[in-house]
Amino acid sequence: MPLILISGYPSSGKTYRSNQLLDFFNAKIKAATESHISRLNVVLINDQTLGLSKDVYGEARPEKDARAAEYSAVKRALGRDTMVIADGLNYIKGFRYQLYCEAKAVQTPSCVVHVGTPVDKCKEINAELLSDRDPPEGYPEDIFDNLVYRYEEPNGMTRWDSPLFTVPYDDAMPPCEEIWNSLIGTEGELKKVKPNAATVMKTAPGSDYLYELDKITQEVMTAVIAWQKDHVGEFGGQVPIGDTTVELPVSSVTLPQLQRIRRQFISLNRQHNLAKSRIHGSFVEYLNSNLA
Repeated sequence: MPLILISGYPSSGKTYRSNQLLDFFNAKIKAATESHISRLNVVLINDQTLGLSKDVYGEARPEKDARAAEYSAVKRALGRDTMVIADGLNYIKGFRYQLYCEAKAVQTPSCVVHVGTPVDKCKEINAELLSDRDPPEGYPEDIFDNLVYRYEEPNGMTRWDSPLFTVPYDDAMPPCEEIWNSLIGTEGELKKVKPNAATVMKTAPGSDYLYELDKITQEVMTAVIAWQKDHVGEFGGQVPIGDTTVELPVSSVTLPQLQRIRRQFISLNRQHNLAKSRIHGSFVEYLNSNLA
């Protein structure tokens, strides 16, 4: 059943908003007369339910393990009769894309709820959580600043961040009814999502597919590097590659940066058997999203 992905700055009130959604969904389910709605249950997954401390975000390895724990928990919970609220930082575009793919693979809709608390207010709340609670519940200041700096805000123009619902700090409630309707439907009929080639899991992809995945993504990356070498000193630009275009940011794109994005894309699609004709376009789209 549907996946509700919560995203926002640290100490922005994500868990507060998640609990509001949890209460609203449970009330809707309890009041439902349709059997396919009344049998639903709602699962909330966050650092507290996973037993994770905020210190894990201080170093790359523990943070990666924390994301893996959330990913595994969401994957296990997604099912025919379960709505999943993933209440986490979820600040990395590639990670949100992974969760989107998991939801689509089980033919269920998903959405992103962006808790739009301004960073200054988040900093104020975090300071209160550090000083007023025993033990402190806020993020250490250096970790807080680092997470804010690295935060990749959801973009409703990308398919994995849509539909996107932004909740301003001053709003008493999230748009609960709109979120419910986008996932369940106004007629109370459970929505199903048709999986595509990018999300239908295949067993043991052939060596030809892995070869093409590696070869095509390498060709795109090589074309971008070659274009930059021929346009030294230019800021941004469009790199035409076949019938697609890579949109470069104002700052120069480094080889390690491209290699990291390419590794992420290959890792996400290694088991999915994308049609050969779609690998190029899908990688360019993923590249543009991560370079934006």
